[in-house]
Amino acid sequence: MTSLSKPATAGGAPATPYSPPVGARVDARTWVAVAAGMLGAFMAVLDIQITNSSLRDILGTLSATQEEGSWISTAYLCAEIVVIPMTALLTRAFGVRNYMMGTTALFLLFSTLCGAAWNLESMIVFRMLQGFTGGALIPMAMTLVITRLPANKRAVGMAIFGLTATLAPAMGPTLGGYLSELYGWPSIFYINWVPGVLLIAGLMYGLDKEKANLRTLVNADWLGIGLMAMGLACLTIFLEEGNSKDWFESEFIVTFAALSLTGILGWVAVSFSRPDPFVNLALYGQRNFLVATTLSAVTGMGLYGSSFLLPLYLGQIAGYTPMQIGEVIAWVGLPQLFVMPFAAALSSKVDNRILCSFGLLLFGGSCLMNAFMDASTGYDQLMLTQIVRAIGQPFVMLTLSNFAMSGLPPRDMPSASSLFNMTRNLGGSIGIALLATSLTNREHFHSARLGEAVSNYAPATQQRLDQLTQGFIANGMDPATAASQALAVIDRIVRRESYVMAYNDGFLIIGLVLIGCIAAIWMADKVKSPGGASGAH
Repeated sequence: MTSLSKPATAGGAPATPYSPPVGARVDARTWVAVAAGMLGAFMAVLDIQITNSSLRDILGTLSATQEEGSWISTAYLCAEIVVIPMTALLTRAFGVRNYMMGTTALFLLFSTLCGAAWNLESMIVFRMLQGFTGGALIPMAMTLVITRLPANKRAVGMAIFGLTATLAPAMGPTLGGYLSELYGWPSIFYINWVPGVLLIAGLMYGLDKEKANLRTLVNADWLGIGLMAMGLACLTIFLEEGNSKDWFESEFIVTFAALSLTGILGWVAVSFSRPDPFVNLALYGQRNFLVATTLSAVTGMGLYGSSFLLPLYLGQIAGYTPMQIGEVIAWVGLPQLFVMPFAAALSSKVDNRILCSFGLLLFGGSCLMNAFMDASTGYDQLMLTQIVRAIGQPFVMLTLSNFAMSGLPPRDMPSASSLFNMTRNLGGSIGIALLATSLTNREHFHSARLGEAVSNYAPATQQRLDQLTQGFIANGMDPATAASQALAVIDRIVRRESYVMAYNDGFLIIGLVLIGCIAAIWMADKVKSPGGASGAH
């Protein structure tokens, strides 16, 4: 029977990560542990955006404004992005089993407190703590795949991990909308108990006990950790709040931009000056890892960006309810369940650069298909684009994971997992920030251009105004009110079309960037099988 973890060292330290030999038999306990890890990653990613479709109800209960409510998501993202790079250190200190079970238990506690929050301040604090405890589950799932499965089985594990990265962002708003409509918004937090209990049970059964080594925390690079936390948290706040505060016109945003730059530069400087940094930033010096993480960030932009734009469009332009939006978004998730096993099988036989290029072409192409929407576009027209996206995304996420981990020594696997997932999440935050700004600017631009054509002096506009006015008068309105209502209708049409064109521009940007990345993937070495069963050539 394959051993699930190395014995603890004589000094009580948790075992050093290692990879089972190629061809080693994987027992049921190991698969249960890996599946539990995937469930945790899915739950943590899902909770990033699960509040989006329920935000109006949450803000109404907590008596908060839309701008104040943005901190509900920002707090979670800040804490999550900070804890992800720390997982390698915390795993060495507590052991994989203890740390994952402990952080899951705390995640469930803080999820429950989020559902019971009594005002905005308490919600923000609990969301931050929820993000700090749940964020660790994302890189830990990837680490379990690398360290518990032999290379010839790793494609399956990476395929499942890829599903958590692509399905969860799409399903977050969908599931949140369904639960809020059926059971009220607190249920979106209480539902975490279902996967959470299964996760803890799976880890208890599947992982061996390890002794803690708390001395690791005493000797840790706390200066580097502090600078990292300041840099990444401030960068997330800068990205999340920048558009609503008009970017560098705001002293608040300028301050956080300066703090983020100081923290990140300080973190890099301290890390390279120490022989034992808490996370190995030198991995970015390896070509495959650099290419994979860079494209992971760009893919994160597309993944989170498309999940940001489409629900907004369907709610604002098409007037869909959260449940109707969920029915559209579901088409980007369900086909992946069938595509991912096929992608995993191909990844060990075909050059992963070819597979990734294919995936980027489909992913980017689906976004370009969305760049030609009009105000009548709905479920029927969007189903095909969602299916095309669902076919492409697994090929991208699986192969990028393969590139990132190819040829790395076992001791660097936890750091590589942390940095890879941190970069993807940062890319998502950057993408949403850029798209939110683009949406605002392009709506203003198109509104101004349409306003020039739809003027009171244009014969077509005058004719339409007369028709609308006569229609309102026929319904019993006085002439002055009817004329005012006619102008309001024209104004709403102009605004609606301006937003449609702005959404199209956003999808166009995503599509062109993703297709442009095809050239970048060919800068990486050839990789066929995960973890280097065939090796990098």
